Amino acid sequence: MYRKILVPLDGSKVAEGVLPHAKSLAYSEGAELILLTVGANPALDYAFSDPGLAQQAIQEQEDRSSKYITEIEAQLKSAGFKTSTQMRVGSVADVILGVAEELQVDVIAMSTHGRTGPARWLLGSIAERVVRNSNIPVLLIRAKG
Repeated sequence: MYRKILVPLDGSKVAEGVLPHAKSLAYSEGAELILLTVGANPALDYAFSDPGLAQQAIQEQEDRSSKYITEIEAQLKSAGFKTSTQMRVGSVADVILGVAEELQVDVIAMSTHGRTGPARWLLGSIAERVVRNSNIPVLLIRAKG
């Protein structure tokens, strides 16, 4: 039933909380884990003040994301999981939904950061936007805390 599982990760331990669940599902289904990291575009913050600084910020973010996602991928592969990675830049929820459609995944497995009250209102909920706009199943794991 599940051949491809999209797992968005942002570098936080909260986001990684979904990994045991995604691994269990992948193991039981023989599915591929597709790890996704989405970076914001720091060029928008610096483009008008210092284009050189914008390029440097983009490169630093790409380097950090690449190192992070490669380490997680290596751990999963050493445990016997079929794994691939995707690195994208853009609006996080939109990118998650776009990649899910592009790669024709069967389920999106992600953690929710568990924000409530003003924090949720101000920051929004990526998980909520993904659930509301996804045409495929979404497995949400609530953050511990």
